[in-house]
Formats: sequence, structure tokens, C-alpha cells
Amino acid sequence: MNSHKREVIESMEGYVSDQLQLLKSVEDSWQANDYLPDMSAEGWEDNVREFRTRAAALPDDILVALVGDMITEEALPTYQTLLNTFEGVSDTTGTDTSAWARWSRGWTAEENRHGDLLNKYLFLTGRVDMRAVEVTIHHLIRNGFNPQAAQDPYKGFVYTSFQERATKISHSNVARLAQKAGESHLKTICGLIAGDEARHEKAYTNFVRKIFEIDPTGAILAFRDLMKIQIVMPADLMTDGQDPDLFDHFATVAQRLGVYTAHDYAAIIQHLVRQWELETICGLEGEAAEAQDYLCKLGPRFAKLAERNNKYQTEATSFQFSWIYNRSV
Repeated sequence: MNSHKREVIESMEGYVSDQLQLLKSVEDSWQANDYLPDMSAEGWEDNVREFRTRAAALPDDILVALVGDMITEEALPTYQTLLNTFEGVSDTTGTDTSAWARWSRGWTAEENRHGDLLNKYLFLTGRVDMRAVEVTIHHLIRNGFNPQAAQDPYKGFVYTSFQERATKISHSNVARLAQKAGESHLKTICGLIAGDEARHEKAYTNFVRKIFEIDPTGAILAFRDLMKIQIVMPADLMTDGQDPDLFDHFATVAQRLGVYTAHDYAAIIQHLVRQWELETICGLEGEAAEAQDYLCKLGPRFAKLAERNNKYQTEATSFQFSWIYNRSV
């Protein structure tokens, strides 16, 4: 990272400290156990039986989308490691008192509950092959992922702004589908997680907005660079050891269900362009001015591509998933 970027990041310490209010205190936070049967209570067997009866309403395609989302959340160690690769914002000792380090740890603590809750929910339903799921989590954390942020906090926070919105959309849509299938409890769970993602999205979007205020040229070039290579999904290297194209198959199911689609990808680009007010930035020159023009046109261009691709999708293709005992979806 060049010295100017480092100065920008260092100058944001007070601003980041103010954004810590977007994290909830431990006392005010929900925990996974709040939304699961109490296994220590009298009559726990009846509670579990009722829990499983509700979950029996979920069709296989929703289960696949839910498992894929859960596995993505369970790879949290990889994401915390990623935050600590961004120069100037890392938690160098593990207990740093800087605002950046406190944000990183607080964000990780909140995110950790997501995988915990979804994992335990799926375990208690009895609907999925938990060993196959656990193997997939194991593989994904071992494989890691590279968002191609190149240790640059500018690119890193553009990426997290995009990705937090994407996960919020995905969890919100699974909540909607769960409600439609008659599983209102899962709707509540996914809604809680989507709410966390919305707060985290706001913080990361604010970080980038501040960078735009201080260094618009650097910010817009970082945004352009990530969009040129396209956003790499966190679970891109997902595998269960059997299906080498597991992520693509999961993504296809999610696209068909409307959980996360190419239209959503295009809409997120347009949303970020609006949030960071790219069209109103004045005084950019040369490469930065070209980047501004490129980004302002990019969302509508992707939306047209998504619409065109919809015409060539086929509902006939099915895939087997080890997560649901090799049933086809």
C-alpha cells in the first residue's frame, strides 16, 4: 500500500470508532440457543419432534440453498484472516485497541453466530447428511478463497460492502421461501441473520464512503479494479470431495429459486454506485474519469446481460447433492 493510502486509513480511526455503534453489545445480541429447542428442558423430545415436523415442509431445493448459505457462513475463519491481510487495518497482536481491530473482532463475533445457528438447525431437522456437509465445510476452509483485494483496504472494503449486501439478499430470500413453504421458524432465523448482514453492510459501505470523501481517485480506481475482474463469491472453492462443480451447481439452484441471481449482482453494483454518489463526483481526470464512466454504466449493462441469459436457462438440468443423500434437484 502506498504512503497516501496508509495516511487515509490512519486518518479514519476516529470515524471507524463512531461506526462501532453498528455492532451490538453481547448483552443485546441474540444467541443460537434462543432459537433452538432447549435440550435440558422437560419434554425436550416433544419440542424436537415439533421442530422436525415444521422442517419437514421444506423442499429439497430450499434445503440445498440453506446448506450452501450455512457452509459459506461456517468458513468464517477464512474471512477473519482476510480482514487481517488488509494493510493498515489488521489486528497485529490479536488484542489491538485500535478502532479497526475492534471492528474486526466485533464483526467476527457477530458473524460467528450465523453458522452456529444454521448448522444446529439443519442438524436437528434430520433432513440433511451432516457428515457430507461437514466435509464440505472442512474442504472450503482448507481451500480458502481469494477476493483479489491484494491486501489493499480500499479494494477490501469495496468487496465486503458488496458481499454483505449479497448475503443479506440471500438470507432474506431464503426466509421468504421458508415462509411460503410453511416453515415460519426458519423464516425468523434467516431474517435475524439478514438483519445482522444489513448492519454490517452499512458499516462497510460507510467506510468506503469516507474513503471516497478523502481520496476519490484512489477509491474509484479500487472499485473499478474489482468490478473488472468481477466479484468472487466466498464459497467459490466449495467441494464435498465428490462433485468438482459443487459451487456452480449450488449457485444454479440459488438462481432458479431467486435466492441470489445475476439480477441481484447487477442491482448491487447499481446500489453501490448510488450509495457512493459516483455520478456526482466532480474533478476526476484521466484514468479516474474513465473509471467513473465505466462504473456508472456497469450495473445497467449487467442487468441486460442477466435478462438475456434468462432466456437460455433450462429448468430440466438437475444435480445430485451429497448434502441431501445424493437426491437430485
